[in-house]
Order: sequence, then structure tokens, then C-alpha cells
Amino acid sequence: MDFTLSDDQRMIRDMVRGFADSEIKPIAREIDHRHEFPHRTAKRMGELGLLGITVPEEYGGPGADYVSFGLTAEEVARACASHSVIYGACASLSVGPILNHGTEEQKQAWLPRFARGEVMGCYALSEPEAGSDAGSLKTTARKEGDEFVIDGNKVFCSNAAVADVCILFARTGGAGPKGVSAFIVPTDSEGFTVGKNESKLGLNASYTNQLYFEGLRVPAESMLGAEGEGFRIAMGALDTGRIMAAAGSVGIARAAFEDSVAYAKERVQFGVPIAQHQAIQFKLADMDVAIEAARNLYLKAAWLKDRGQPCTHAASRAKVFASEMAMRTCIEAVQIHGGNGYIKDYNVERYMRDIKIFEIFEGTSEIQRMVIARHVLGA
Repeated sequence: MDFTLSDDQRMIRDMVRGFADSEIKPIAREIDHRHEFPHRTAKRMGELGLLGITVPEEYGGPGADYVSFGLTAEEVARACASHSVIYGACASLSVGPILNHGTEEQKQAWLPRFARGEVMGCYALSEPEAGSDAGSLKTTARKEGDEFVIDGNKVFCSNAAVADVCILFARTGGAGPKGVSAFIVPTDSEGFTVGKNESKLGLNASYTNQLYFEGLRVPAESMLGAEGEGFRIAMGALDTGRIMAAAGSVGIARAAFEDSVAYAKERVQFGVPIAQHQAIQFKLADMDVAIEAARNLYLKAAWLKDRGQPCTHAASRAKVFASEMAMRTCIEAVQIHGGNGYIKDYNVERYMRDIKIFEIFEGTSEIQRMVIARHVLGA
């Protein structure tokens, strides 16, 4: 085992860390308070190649590996969780399906634009009655000549209000997962309607929307992969999405941990900094151990992905452990800050609000345990 990052991986990590510290972190609290999408810094992420970080050089991208993809998610989330979701909806859930399943024409049409930061993407799978049970989705795509006509609606679509293209899943066949197909749909298509920006517990600077499709017509060549392969494409995208979620969880936990260490050294109670009290020391020690364990889990999943080996089991392990670890870490960070942790002058209350969704999106913790159990039992 070699835990040493390559020169390229370190370079990307350090570049992203510098960008996040200098441009994202200073605005994170304000955009959360205002529920304001960070157009400028989202554009900067695109200009830096982050929104298409795994796009190969032949399509104008950086051609970075998935370890670098994960390290980027961690560094961005450490500065602002909303930015990490903007990043993941593009770099993982939009680019991944096109890169892995697109025709050469589809790749040429979209990947260079993601690599240059010219477009943003969203991913439309969940529906009002099809969340964890994604294979039961009801949005339909019926063939009419050389077009598909799509009707239905989606929920919980990150980036939808600012996206230029949508990876859309709809039913082209019978019931169940085998009847689902995937499409690449420009968001300015007639019949494609974006709902209001949802008011959420956290991630206030990222947009989450419903989508409505009424007589939405797309060319038959918009289908991604073969007919009936949509569910497999969706689950493959979620593997990398879970690596992103695990890495982002580590980033948020790091932010909470670092703030807690700094606060514990400054806050004086009973005549000494609270860092000298064993109760606080033990909390910080547990945070340190858990963060390192979670990082190793997501890096293992990314390492497997880079080698073309199955990573579903590893990605689910990383996602469930890292998200639940980060939730505990953020709760303890608020506890260490005491009453100050409950007011918005300190960042730890934002971390606690932001991290909760990481136990839910990209597959809930319960779904991750189902995936893990199936692998354990050989099902």
C-alpha cells in the first residue's frame, strides 16, 4: 500500500485549496444567509476546469483521476458545502454519464464545454413517488417518429435553475428498472420547466428545484446509451456521486474540526483554555480519528474507480461512514462552542445544517446499508 499522492494529485489539491480559501470561504457565510447562488465563484470553478475535472485531454479537459476528483470535493466542501454540491452535480452526475455512456457525437458536443466551464449540468432521477425506489419512476418518454416525447416531473434537482443541460431519466418500456432510459436534454427545450428554488435547512447557496415536462420533444439521438439502460447508467453515476458525497462530508467535518480546535485554544473557562480540559480533548481526538478513517475510505473507492475495478461496495461504505461521521463531528463542534455554536456569528451552526443532507442524497444511509449488505451476502 502506498498512501503517497502523486505530484499531479498534490498539485490539484493544493490549487483547489488555495482557490477555496481565497475566493469561496470569504463569501460562504454571506451567501448562506442570503440564499444566494454564487455565480462568480461557480464560473471560476468552471474556468479552473473543476466542473469537468475528469474530462479527458482529448476533449479539452484536465483528464484528472477520481482520487483528484475526491480531493477536490473535500477541499471545496471545507470552504462551502453549497459549492461542493454545485461541483458534484456537474463533475460527477452530468459529466460521468456522458463520458461513460455517450456516443462520440454526444461527447464532442458536451464534454469540451464542461471542460471550459461554458455549461453547467443537473441530474433528474428522483420523483415525488420515486426517491429511494428510483426504479419505479413514472416520467415517460414515448417514441414518435425520430423523436421522444417526455411527460412527467422530477424533484430535488441540484443546479436545475442554472443548468444548461440535464441528464434525464424516463420510462420508455415496461415497469421496473429495465424500462428506464436516459437522455441528454438542453434545459432551454420547449416543454422543459424549472420550478421554484426550494427553501432548505442547509445548502442555502445552491439551487434545488422541481422540474416539469409537458410534451417535451427531444431527438432520438438524445438518448444516452441504449434503450432500457437508464437505470444502470443512473446507478453508475451514483457510485461516483457517493465518492463525491463522502469526500464532501470529510471536507465539512474538517472545517468543523479546525474551527473547534481554534476555538478550544481561545475560549477560557475555569481559568484555562477549554482545550486543557480532558472532556474537550477527547472530543477533538475522536474527530481526528474519524476524519482520517473516512478519508481513507473515499480514497480507496476512488482508487478502485481509477483502476476500472468495481467500486459500488467501497463507495457505499465510504458514503455512509463519512456522512454519519461528519454529522456527529458537526454536532460535537456546536457542543464545543457552547452557546456561541448556536448563533450565526460562528460557522459551526452552518456546518451542522449543511451536513444533514449528505446522509440523504446520493442514496440515504439506509440504502447504503442495503447495498453493503447485498455485497456481504453475495446477493
